Amino acid sequence: MTFFLLVLLAALVFEYINGFHDAANAIATVISTKVLTPRQAIIMAAGCDLIGAFWGTAVAKTIGAEIVNKDFITMPTVLAALIGAILWGLLTWWLGLPSSSSHALIGGLCGAAVASNNGDWTVLKWSVLVPKATGMAHEGLWPKVVIPMITSPTAGFLIGILIMLLLTALLKTMRPYLIQKIFGKAQVVSAAFMGLSHGSNDAQKTMGIIALALYTGTNAHSFDHLPACLGFLKTPTFTIDKWVIIACALTMAAGTASGGWRIIRTLGHKMVRLQPVHGFAAETSAGIVIQIASHLGIPVSTTHVISTSIMGVGATKRFSAVKWGVVHRIVWAWVLTLPTTALLGWSTLRLLKMCGI
Repeated sequence: MTFFLLVLLAALVFEYINGFHDAANAIATVISTKVLTPRQAIIMAAGCDLIGAFWGTAVAKTIGAEIVNKDFITMPTVLAALIGAILWGLLTWWLGLPSSSSHALIGGLCGAAVASNNGDWTVLKWSVLVPKATGMAHEGLWPKVVIPMITSPTAGFLIGILIMLLLTALLKTMRPYLIQKIFGKAQVVSAAFMGLSHGSNDAQKTMGIIALALYTGTNAHSFDHLPACLGFLKTPTFTIDKWVIIACALTMAAGTASGGWRIIRTLGHKMVRLQPVHGFAAETSAGIVIQIASHLGIPVSTTHVISTSIMGVGATKRFSAVKWGVVHRIVWAWVLTLPTTALLGWSTLRLLKMCGI
């Protein structure tokens, strides 16, 4: 029980870091366009994150049950995965790089799982065909992580371009001050939509990891001695309990409310200069992609999607409007996240084993 409480604490720390690390995803553009003040934007984002976290559990089930073989996971495995993700999240936040908290958690879990099984890579689910209510479907790392890692930011970029070109065509006869006035209000709606989308995808990842810890602890009989009043901790089948959803929703909202200014500056100011109409297009594009992914149970990087949406919108102004040197640094953070966190998760688990844990 004590070890589970340590895992739960680590999971909530990760969720809090995810909140302030990814706060920029929902509000960077609305701040950079000066539609909302930083305080107003953060309050709105925290509220939308909180609401969005209650929109389904498909992504949580993917993280907890479809990435690794849960029957071979131990409580130290989960702890090592979280430590690896936390370390990477803090490092990239310090450097002001909008990396993916989602991929950090997945990488940490994969690395720790392999280490806990003495280097046996079969503990990872690469691609498995399983029966679903709607028919046969693929689950595993390839269909749910690797392929979306490419397709989701690409979709964000292309949809951003498409929406911005469409708006440009529709608004070409309208006076600039009127466009500014209309989209100053419209961007509040698009930023709220992005916040809801972020909460619906990102909060679920920690729900999944806590559910995995509960499943692992129940199978290991770690909770057998608990009194009946604590029966809500015993999860013999993989389910996402209400208290897990509430805890993750509140923690992410608190993290978002604390800000994350280093990454907000990178996304909102350093990459491309935006006006309200551009912010509306970028947030709408990213929100659409993330909502589709959440519905399909795909744990996409909301950071990747909003970043590429901003790039796509910025590129419609002119190709040089995007500061590609900043983009280069961001892309390197994306590429390094999975292998680095896998190594961190693996190393942490090995260290725990050496300490007899």
